[in-house]
Amino acid sequence: MEDYRRIADRLAEDIAAGRLRSGEQLPPQRVFARRRGIAGSTAGRVYAELVRRGLVVGEVGRGTFVRAAPVPSGRALAEPPAELPGGPGPFGSASGAVVNMELNYPVVPGQSELLAPALAALARPDLLTDALRTAPATGTPAAREAFAALLATPGWRPAPDRLAFAGNARQAVAAALASLVRPGGRVGVESLTYPLVKEIVARLGITPVPLATDEQGLRPEAVTAAHRSAPLAAVYVQPTLHNPTSATAGDTRRRELAAAARDADLPLVEDRIWSFLQDGRRGPAPLAAYAPERTHVVDGLSKRVAPGLTVGVLVVPPERVEAVGEALRSGAWTAGRFALEAAVRWIADGTVGRLVTAKRADAAARQRLVARHLAGFSVRADPHSYFAWWELPPPWRADTFTAAAAAHGISVTPGTAFAAGTGVPDAVRLGLASAGPPELARALRTLAGVARTRP
Repeated sequence: MEDYRRIADRLAEDIAAGRLRSGEQLPPQRVFARRRGIAGSTAGRVYAELVRRGLVVGEVGRGTFVRAAPVPSGRALAEPPAELPGGPGPFGSASGAVVNMELNYPVVPGQSELLAPALAALARPDLLTDALRTAPATGTPAAREAFAALLATPGWRPAPDRLAFAGNARQAVAAALASLVRPGGRVGVESLTYPLVKEIVARLGITPVPLATDEQGLRPEAVTAAHRSAPLAAVYVQPTLHNPTSATAGDTRRRELAAAARDADLPLVEDRIWSFLQDGRRGPAPLAAYAPERTHVVDGLSKRVAPGLTVGVLVVPPERVEAVGEALRSGAWTAGRFALEAAVRWIADGTVGRLVTAKRADAAARQRLVARHLAGFSVRADPHSYFAWWELPPPWRADTFTAAAAAHGISVTPGTAFAAGTGVPDAVRLGLASAGPPELARALRTLAGVARTRP
């Protein structure tokens, strides 16, 4: 084996053992060569080999950094690691950072106290007996009525008999796509999309087709052009508080999207998981209000309530209820009866409503911190959102900045995690929900300082 590979192997062992930490900067190649007593060309081959293995990221003029924990499939956005490191905040980070801005599960003070009474009621033997039975894909009559009321907005109220339930919203997305798109089929997605959707379609054998967006999200003409180029089977779209850009489509745009889908005879999967943060009296109606015959609405409780005991819900066209139910059953994605029973009680006693009110105020306060500490930078966000899309100042690249942030104990998500195609901007998504406000403010100040540094 050549000398440079042996040296690279030893450095790889140091990275795996934690002796070289995520975000740590390696010495310049000439310094590394002098310390090791090797030729400069050999040092260059060592660094190139580490880049090839995905262990470091390098940028001319800025340096070479140990890569932060990668986000190859979106998993880091969906769940914390098995063992959580110490430090503030309710969740650990995949990179071991102290302040986690990858995960985004909002928790407000007093949340557990609000949730406890409904769970205590279910401890009664007679109620617990029912709650521990299985539930069909269409849930229970009480669940259908409760969720129909919860999801209703001005101009749209789903019929209870069009609801189906999954264990969480991600499973609801999977069931909708599995019921609509055969393996080998094509599904249109925004050019920047929810990372778990990329993983879902890959496991289903579906090809994601990136579609162009603008400041209001998905562009109708992009849907039409992609479908004409090679037929799509469906379109997955986040028209309200799009993750990661926070874009929200206006009423006119939604009408145009509905018309484009109708002209192409395309079903829509509308992800509304963050829509509860917008005041329904001011925000536009769901796409389902404009194209009810083809829209499959996905929503859930993980953001409204908590990720550990949640329910995903689907509102589907009438003739699609059985097909979606079959997909839920075959994927083992149906909701648990206990979670449904708890959700019905939380909705009925006003707990969900109180949590929504508190989280709207919390998100707004966190966005004010972003506006204060990242003033002067190119940040796309919404005053109601729990995340921000930061287009980094040159010469920063997303991977390099992610590694540099990790060196300061802060984990962020590089834009590549959201990219459905090529041409991704050098940007990172900041999740604002999984650290306390003081920790978040300090993290934002630190990140601003990192972004302003120059080699």
